[in-house]
Amino acid sequence: MNVENRTLFTKDNLFVLRGIDSESVDLIYLDPPFNSNRNYAAPIGSQAAGAAFKDTWTLSDVDNAWHGEIAEREPPLYQAIRAAELTHGKGMKSYLIMMAVRLLEMKRVLKNTGSIYLHCDPTASHYLKMLVDTVFGKDNFRNEIVWNYEKWTNAARYFQRNHDILLMYSVTDRYTFNKQYGELTERQKQLIQTGYNTGSSSGKKIVRIYDRKNPKVQTKLPIWTEEGRAIYDVSMPKGKALNDVWKIAALNGQAKERLGYPTQKPIALLERIIKASSNEGEVVLDPFCGCATTCVAAERLGRQWVGIDISEKAVELVQMRLEREVGLFGTVIHRTDIPKRSEKLANYRTHKHILYGKQEGNCNGCGTHFPFRNMTVDHIVPKSHGGTDHVDNLQLLCGACNSTKGQSTQAQLISRLKTQGVLL
Repeated sequence: MNVENRTLFTKDNLFVLRGIDSESVDLIYLDPPFNSNRNYAAPIGSQAAGAAFKDTWTLSDVDNAWHGEIAEREPPLYQAIRAAELTHGKGMKSYLIMMAVRLLEMKRVLKNTGSIYLHCDPTASHYLKMLVDTVFGKDNFRNEIVWNYEKWTNAARYFQRNHDILLMYSVTDRYTFNKQYGELTERQKQLIQTGYNTGSSSGKKIVRIYDRKNPKVQTKLPIWTEEGRAIYDVSMPKGKALNDVWKIAALNGQAKERLGYPTQKPIALLERIIKASSNEGEVVLDPFCGCATTCVAAERLGRQWVGIDISEKAVELVQMRLEREVGLFGTVIHRTDIPKRSEKLANYRTHKHILYGKQEGNCNGCGTHFPFRNMTVDHIVPKSHGGTDHVDNLQLLCGACNSTKGQSTQAQLISRLKTQGVLL
């Protein structure tokens, strides 16, 4: 991977994601804005004071280039977003466009064995599922997890809304998954503490003895059958396998880990996700890392991690929590630049022949046919916006269109050509 462990970027996560190497991340958890039409700010005097974000979306909040990028790269995805606009309005369309361009990059950076958990609530969960179905493929949907928590509200005309949604998808069917179990029963706990006896006709009674300090260590002694056979039972008691409804307490005002950060999630929630879908030493990425719960959980569980957040407050919270909760001091690498992908590429101009055949000799701007020598290789998304030299970000333009486009995006070029009357 071209980003070091324990790195936190303070920047628009889209630009950073575009700079991360393909297939280099094992697990992504994201807790993005929910399109809640609210503004959030940490209380003055809290440890997270100064952290704030707006969760109200209009078309003015969305880069016009993103419309064109999605429409060109993923036409079915853009149609899904248009359908959401018809049923829910332009605010939802804007929010989904913001999410879509980032999800496309997240899929690219995940390994074939990787998974993604998208945290949302009922405001947009059904629209987001349609989005992720399109990006990752409906066959790679694994779970809709319900995080159920207790809170007291005064809902008079509907049931209390006490859950969030986690949409889990994999990249392929070869994804990492470590089965998780719930709490042991009281009987199982008692057996671990004391060991237990099983009688037999031979008088041999002790079946299994557990080390009380380390229940994973056990003395294996046989069960003697009437026929004189010795049967070794070395299985460790386990609780019930977890289902897709997780009862994990939300953070109340008295919780020790609470920082006052708006939308802070409990570390138990992130630890469950990380344990299930990654192994020690693997890379966990949180592109909306906020107050660093994912980073702290990953560190505690022996994973590498990378966080991204637009707020300068995030790096302060990450370092403070790692020092207080993990005992790591001065370990966070803080970056504000765009990483450069280390994937080895030929000079991007060598793709000219391929692009000429793909475009059938037509300029990707005005659509006019030109001889090979009159075409110029150009970036669809410029490097200044996080674009790369990969062939999927390259095109051929005629000299006039290349000059008109300059350092703008392809979508902006098309808009200018329509204004000039070159395109209808």
